[in-house]
Amino acid sequence: MFVLGLTGSIGMGKTTTAQLFADAGVPVHDADVTVHRLYEGEAAPLIEAEFPGTTKDGKVDRVVLGKRVIGDPAALRRLETLVHPLVRDAEQEFLRRAEAAGARIAVLDIPLLYETGGDRRVDAVLVVSAPPSVQRARVLARGLTQERFEALLARQMPDAEKRRRADFVVDTSKGIDPARAQVQSILTTVARMPPKQK
Repeated sequence: MFVLGLTGSIGMGKTTTAQLFADAGVPVHDADVTVHRLYEGEAAPLIEAEFPGTTKDGKVDRVVLGKRVIGDPAALRRLETLVHPLVRDAEQEFLRRAEAAGARIAVLDIPLLYETGGDRRVDAVLVVSAPPSVQRARVLARGLTQERFEALLARQMPDAEKRRRADFVVDTSKGIDPARAQVQSILTTVARMPPKQK
């Protein structure tokens, strides 16, 4: 089974692109959705032990936790040390199930793919991109402040570097139909590529 890593900075259209793969019948694992689920389950007691007062009713309060770790690299690393192994376990289980179901291609949607070394666990990387003006307009339209946007960007590898390292790039600035056509083209190409991973 060929494993395609999907990534892109905030506001680039990654979620929409992941949905285009799902619409094409490709199993997609969303790391963010997994984190949300873990925050409401097995990760909550671990996070509460490390960051007291960040859970309520057995679930992580993401706003409180965010205030605790944003701008504190050491705290953020401690949080990632707790959460990343659980996300990795869920990812491996997803891949096992997809392969057992006969999938020939699977997608791992990982926002910080390069930043966390996830590119070493996939056969190829697809970066979702758009011009900076489009990205900024999308993010601010979501209600994020300029300050929060800049803080998130600071944690992410620059888009130009991601595109340089990527095997594939999907430009989402032209609308949904051109993006869908790019996804179909990538699926056609990937179907002829041998997996690198063992």
